[in-house]
Amino acid sequence: MSQGVAVSELEDLSAPTSGLYEELLVLRFEQTLKELSASGWRPVGDTTDGQTAPHVLARRVSRAALRALRHAPTDERVHAANRILESLSTMDGARRWVELTADEAHSPLTLPHQEAPEVFAARPDAPTPAAVSPLPAPEIPLPDGTLHAHPYQRDMLERLDVERVLHDRHHNLLVAATGTGKTVMAALDYQRLCHKHGRPLSLLFVAHRKEILQQSLSTYRKVLLQPNFGEPLHSGEIPERWTHVFASVQSLNARALERLDPEHFDIIVIDEFHHGTSPTYRKIVDHFRPRELLGLTATPERMDGKTIQDEFFDGRIAAEMRLWEALENDLLCPFHYFGISDSTDLSAVAWKRGSYDRDSLSHALVSNETRADLVVSAVREKVPDPARMRALGFCVSVSHAHFMAQVFRSAGFTAVAVSGETPADQREKALSDLKSGEVQVIFSVDLFNEGVDVPDVDTLLLLRPTSSATVFLQQLGRGLRRSPHKEWLTVLDFIGQHRKEFRFENQFRALTNLSRKRLLDHLEHDFPHLPPGCAIRLEEKAKRTIISNIREQLSVNVAALAREVADYAESHLSSYLEESGRDIRELYRGSGNSWTGLLRRAGMLAQEASEEEGALLKRVPAFLHVDDPDRVAVYTRMLEDDAPAYEDLDEQGKSYARMLFFQLWPLGGTTRKGFASYEEGFSALRRQEAFRSELCQVLAHNLAHTEHVPLPLPRGHGDQFVPLSVHASYSREEILPALGQSSIGGFMPGDFREGVKWCESLRTDALLITLEKDEKDFSPQTRYQDYAVSETEFHWESQNQTSESSPTGQRYQQHVANGSQVLLFVRRYKTTDIGGAQPWMLLGPAQYESHRGSKPMAITWRLKHPLPAAVLTYAKETH
Repeated sequence: MSQGVAVSELEDLSAPTSGLYEELLVLRFEQTLKELSASGWRPVGDTTDGQTAPHVLARRVSRAALRALRHAPTDERVHAANRILESLSTMDGARRWVELTADEAHSPLTLPHQEAPEVFAARPDAPTPAAVSPLPAPEIPLPDGTLHAHPYQRDMLERLDVERVLHDRHHNLLVAATGTGKTVMAALDYQRLCHKHGRPLSLLFVAHRKEILQQSLSTYRKVLLQPNFGEPLHSGEIPERWTHVFASVQSLNARALERLDPEHFDIIVIDEFHHGTSPTYRKIVDHFRPRELLGLTATPERMDGKTIQDEFFDGRIAAEMRLWEALENDLLCPFHYFGISDSTDLSAVAWKRGSYDRDSLSHALVSNETRADLVVSAVREKVPDPARMRALGFCVSVSHAHFMAQVFRSAGFTAVAVSGETPADQREKALSDLKSGEVQVIFSVDLFNEGVDVPDVDTLLLLRPTSSATVFLQQLGRGLRRSPHKEWLTVLDFIGQHRKEFRFENQFRALTNLSRKRLLDHLEHDFPHLPPGCAIRLEEKAKRTIISNIREQLSVNVAALAREVADYAESHLSSYLEESGRDIRELYRGSGNSWTGLLRRAGMLAQEASEEEGALLKRVPAFLHVDDPDRVAVYTRMLEDDAPAYEDLDEQGKSYARMLFFQLWPLGGTTRKGFASYEEGFSALRRQEAFRSELCQVLAHNLAHTEHVPLPLPRGHGDQFVPLSVHASYSREEILPALGQSSIGGFMPGDFREGVKWCESLRTDALLITLEKDEKDFSPQTRYQDYAVSETEFHWESQNQTSESSPTGQRYQQHVANGSQVLLFVRRYKTTDIGGAQPWMLLGPAQYESHRGSKPMAITWRLKHPLPAAVLTYAKETH
């Protein structure tokens, strides 16, 4: 078969009956059918409209081949054509081609179906994982190039990895505001999963509208650089290969599901998963058993106030968008947030499971004319053009929504209330009227998550007090869609008198990406650093209320905490935290606070404290960063009643045990260098039952809330094991013994004050970097310029005395040639919100790339592993 003849014939496949290529196909089919006949199989009829069965099949395969070959480069078509011919040489290959092409609607068919004794014909059958095209779609870059993840999207994908890799959870929910690229994240996630498994994975992408499916298919093709990826199953179109299917909910009816094996698809992605409780979605979710299920939504709350994460995902949201990053990337509309003073007193409203009791809160707000009048006045004062606004009002209950709608109508606005009780046609009309401008405001209990997509929404009225950052962000998300008809989103929040349990900090930290202590400073200075176009304006009384609330949270009263612990009557730490909604760090704020101490104060722990217990309990907050599986496992084992002796541990176990030892006793004992051996320290530890129980519970809590998948660090010089993992965090008390720089009778980690350390035994330079340097902690001479240039490059300034020609400077430059390595450790601040030293995250090995200057040297390092997205965000901010 010469190249010239084959290409000519292939390029004229629109009329292939007289072509050489179809003749070859006919020949192959005839041979295959003869083999089938010899095995006892034969077609129902020998001819169809005057054509033999091989001719009919050959023509249809030719058409399928033409579609597959059109995208292939000319010089690859002969090879591709020959592959098709080869695939027809086997009965299995012929059967697969028949399944793919047997009818004009491209329904998958199976060849050997028994009609009568020794009489067989093709009949519809369910697609199987084997029913894939022998000719995969060519990977041709699309004209507009690749879609890359923004840092905030990478951050969400990393947290998905945590759920799967560390917690073995394979049904996950991803929550992000509309317009922030959820489908891009899903496509990138699919790409990563294929890479991890080393093969293309089958995919089912489900959505409820044709337009969403078309856009999603286009997104996957751009991300994967495969213009032929995916097939539609909607609007009358039926897939041929059934390996990557983009299906409408309507197309996956009961009959279609019956024909699909529950394990047919490796990956299933369901868009707008807040519809998941409807019968049509529920049938799809219940039918399949994929390797990975990923739900996408902007609003997981439903009309009835329940959440889809509680119903489908064990109460978890695997990954949630960080608002700050999306605003920084100019993906969302800027906001103007107004905190308006509200005299409503909510301090007597019942509090349950970390939030106000809905019924009690509704009772306090419904018929509250004073508050309602305040809302109307604020709209007239703060909204640029109230007559033309398109507003959403978030209410506590159905009665509250109807009450607010009536108040606004009385004030001359066109307002309606909608809820789960509102008939569907009325809800749709309300939304349509809001879009057209006939309605100015819709009040609702839910988060407008039933198909609401009104990019022109320019005003939000936050009438439902919430200290949940998740709910707050979901409310904001309904108005942050970009639109040519609005410059910014106006947000009116009403700051009343709240219970002490209510926390303003959560929503403001979500808005600003600040820690609690730094949030106070920014509050007092009217938020000087916000994303472009954004503003936060607080009335003076509201400002004082918020600052006072956050300060109260900073100085939690131990007696009040103990009363709360007694009220919840939960002796297990994680159960108490879940019930109370508290952050674990709140328990350890202040000197000597501990879970064991709270249990004793609450009368829930009878065991008396030993003399040594107090000093050990003060060390518990130093373990709040320990969240990688290997370290947690060994630390926990050493804290158990039957813990092994130090000498009985293997090399790896001893390495971790030394880290644990100095983490407990930074100066080598209860007094300086008080223990003569590691075993002496661990023997003393076994007598501290309450302390060991508390620390084990803290470690388990840490592991359950980790945000990074640790990566293995290569063995050190001389094949030495180094008990560190890339992207895990460590204190100096752990870093120094891990690198062989602290030991019993030797240098104590509590004495270390430097930011660099040369570890001769491991031939390793450890660089410990603090990014945001407070003036009181660093002199002008030591406030080095350290920052991330990109996700793989890091700018670092050496100590002032280091010249480029000094032995240290030369070691930095020549480390690869000389067989030494450089490890970068980074932290954002020197101290944590609760007062202790902030740990450093190990960024991993770095390679010298270039430098400028001398004394200090400004070195650019290239990282072996990309920076975690969350770290990149604040690491770049310092520049």
